Amino acid sequence: MLEHDYTSKEIFNKNFFSDWRKEMTEEERKHIKDLKNCDFKEMHKYFEMKNEERKNMTKEEKLEIKKKNEEILNEYGFCMMDHHKQRVGNFKIEPPGLFRGRGDHPKQGKLKKRVMPEEVTINIGKDAKVPDPPAGHKWKKVICDDTVTWLACWIENIQGSYKYVMLNPTSRLKGEKDWRKYETARKLKECVDKIREDYRKDWKSKEMRLRQRGVALYFIDKLALRAGHEKDDDTADTVGCCSLRVEHIKLHEEWEDKECVVEFDFLGKDSVRYRNFVPIEKRAFKNMKLFMEGKQEGDDLFDRLTTTSVNKYLSELMEGLSAKVFRTFNASLTLQDQLQKLTNPEDNVNAKILSYNRANRAVAILCNHQRTAPKTFEKSMSNLQLKISDKKKTVKEAKKELKALRVKAKESKSESNNKAVEKKKAQVQRLEEQLFKLEVTATDKEENKEIALGTSKLNYLDPRITVAWCKKFEVPIEKAYNKTQREKFAWAIDMAGEDFVF
Repeated sequence: MLEHDYTSKEIFNKNFFSDWRKEMTEEERKHIKDLKNCDFKEMHKYFEMKNEERKNMTKEEKLEIKKKNEEILNEYGFCMMDHHKQRVGNFKIEPPGLFRGRGDHPKQGKLKKRVMPEEVTINIGKDAKVPDPPAGHKWKKVICDDTVTWLACWIENIQGSYKYVMLNPTSRLKGEKDWRKYETARKLKECVDKIREDYRKDWKSKEMRLRQRGVALYFIDKLALRAGHEKDDDTADTVGCCSLRVEHIKLHEEWEDKECVVEFDFLGKDSVRYRNFVPIEKRAFKNMKLFMEGKQEGDDLFDRLTTTSVNKYLSELMEGLSAKVFRTFNASLTLQDQLQKLTNPEDNVNAKILSYNRANRAVAILCNHQRTAPKTFEKSMSNLQLKISDKKKTVKEAKKELKALRVKAKESKSESNNKAVEKKKAQVQRLEEQLFKLEVTATDKEENKEIALGTSKLNYLDPRITVAWCKKFEVPIEKAYNKTQREKFAWAIDMAGEDFVF
């Protein structure tokens, strides 16, 4: 990891050195006292050499590795559930390494220890054969619990959280769970107007708790904020709606050309910064002023509220309703609305996919799914621009040749010259389509630079919207979903017709 950005961070190095010292012998501890005096270049060189060896493998060597991996997959990658063969998801336990976390995680750099069989609980059918543990070891426990969906579990040493081996997203169980999740979000459509009416009424309540709950629900609904939850002191200082503090909020009577604007600035899930300027309704703005009165920076904004009480209230309004359901509901509706606005039926497939990605991007922005621009972005972008430039020259040349052939055909009026014109015309058309595709790719790449489309696509967008759109506008489904996504959403591909409405 020497050339990785992480090793330039003080907290990463501090955590690594602290954990490394615990693993040292007494003798090593006497000598190794400062990370700055340690030189790992020789090890780094070794791993780079191994990397190069992998890259330069012969076709036969690669096939041999592929064959071994397939054998492992066939042995451990499938299970029987209710007499049906199902694919297992992550059946390999992560090897030891350094914890990275996302964003500025306070535990980055700490040592992820090797998980031993003695720490692993196996969950298996009553009469099924228990898998053999590695030689000389035994499992922590072997249980038969058919009320849960995991096949094995253990506790990792960094956060002390449970890790699970689950079924693959393509399994029947996951598909049913997915379908239920989106059906719950669709059900919200029937009662969302009443819920909105109620939380606006709460803004005028004599009870401060109800006012706070009303404004919090407004933000969860309008901004797709996560509810947030109580956390230990040694985890990253990330917050959600209910755990916002005064320091995360600034109120502006006017901001640019808008009135009653709330400025949000906090670390959300995975330590991703959420910064947004949002014009809100006047009554909600007055309440925000009231909630902040007489409070210090570190005080809770919604001090009469907890995530548990908000989710309990939501579940009373509709069975299965939670802040996450609001997020799924608003994300899916946004995609559907944007697709209606942006899709031109006359466009070719590449232009339609650009519209689809733009609709998806609107959702990613709503849900704050950001990413850092890839390190290779500038290089791959300049390569793409070179291809566009070369293709433009080729198109120009081909058009010039077409013009000359037309003149020749007009003068001679021979059948062979007319055929040559038609052939060149088809070539020009093909080249123009290729150029258009390259230009669309460049636009898409630029607009996607700092937005992660995958998260909302996999977790928040009802796949039936995408399937219906593809069918209606004659876009091949593989243009919208890659192979893994098509496998995960097989149930939606089979189920949704072009007239599906979320």
